[in-house]
Amino acid sequence: MASAAEQLASNLNFSTFAKAEDLKKRLWFTLAALLVYRLGTHIPLPGLNPEAYAQAFRGQAGGILGLFNMFSGGAVQRMAIFALGIMPYISASIIVQLMTSVVPALENLKKEGEQGRKIINQYTRYGTVILGALQAYGIAAGLESGQGLVVDPGWFFRLSTVLTLLGGTMFLMWLGEQITSRGIGNGISLIIFAGIAAGLPTALAGTLELGRTGALSTPLILLVILVAIGVIGVIVFVERAQRRLLIQYPKRQVGNRMFQGDTSHLPLKLNTSGVIPAIFASSLLLLPATVAGFASTTAMPAWATSIVAALGHGQPLYMVLYAALIAFFAFFYTAIVFNPKDTADNLKKHGGFIPGIRPGERTAEYIDYVLTRITVIGAIYLVFVCILPEILVSQTGIPLSLGGTSLLIVVSVTLDTVAQIQGHLIAQQYEGLIKKSKLRGGKRGR
Repeated sequence: MASAAEQLASNLNFSTFAKAEDLKKRLWFTLAALLVYRLGTHIPLPGLNPEAYAQAFRGQAGGILGLFNMFSGGAVQRMAIFALGIMPYISASIIVQLMTSVVPALENLKKEGEQGRKIINQYTRYGTVILGALQAYGIAAGLESGQGLVVDPGWFFRLSTVLTLLGGTMFLMWLGEQITSRGIGNGISLIIFAGIAAGLPTALAGTLELGRTGALSTPLILLVILVAIGVIGVIVFVERAQRRLLIQYPKRQVGNRMFQGDTSHLPLKLNTSGVIPAIFASSLLLLPATVAGFASTTAMPAWATSIVAALGHGQPLYMVLYAALIAFFAFFYTAIVFNPKDTADNLKKHGGFIPGIRPGERTAEYIDYVLTRITVIGAIYLVFVCILPEILVSQTGIPLSLGGTSLLIVVSVTLDTVAQIQGHLIAQQYEGLIKKSKLRGGKRGR
């Protein structure tokens, strides 16, 4: 089956794509949804002084505001209605998924299949509303504390800001779900991808402008470009890397006929968690900035100010925590999306086994052993890819959109989306072959 799929994938051409009407509808829907998202990042928040805010943002663009702006697709720079982006939903997802490993009731819901997943998703939406409201209020309070940023400060501005930003986040959450179900790829990842990709041309132009003005030397710019190309190559290589476990199926008799045993492979991705650890880690490290914004109208204690400053983008503590969170979520998310015991049970149910390994519990232990070892390599790869460019960004002052996290998200989401498109094309070709075989069978019957 695997070889047949690979042969079909190699034979895909434009005629196959032209016949895939469902795929084209999904692609057009995805593009239209992303266009709506990009339009929303240009609709400004009411009640702000645009000139004063633009000047204030330029002074903080290299710090935490720049990180917010990268994930929101430039909405923070314009303080648009989508300035909160999708980060509250991601933070809520982290909290709910952590609780499913701790709270027995949520763990039981997770085992109930589709119905339990719907209830957990509903809890995630409730958490998104709570976190989004808190972060929106923190942004409103932070804007009011600035000199001349708000035209008419007061509770009306705070309430309108909270409702507008929270509404933008809930709309993006709904839009992402619609892309996942009616479009191509993971909707939430594509929204983040669209925001980062939209900032890449500007980031590249900004880097070249720094070289033109002499702020960056030409060798340093070439080094940054070479590092970016190298990181992209590493991402493509590792994201496509697999550890294949040989699976054998015994001979079986159906009626009077004896069928030969078959062999297959269980593919284990080197980086099973994908871009989720980098997104989760970035989302958690943005929370202290939200708390600081929430407390900006009152005097913060000296120790709290020191912690917030130490967690600023590019600081050593930020880098250490970022690397640790990426490694943690690499293992945590892999444990969520891949259950060795369920895989071993399914193999045993269908008569499959790993040569030299007893079916059942021993197979589950072996799969878990192999998965743990390759996840260690995957976690090291994620830390390397995310941290190395971030060090260059913090030391040279190049735009954040050329950082490791943004490159990882852009390349990984592109690979996943292309893989899904190829999957639809392969399914389309399979359907065409089945129809042809039925037609030939009908003619022979006549």
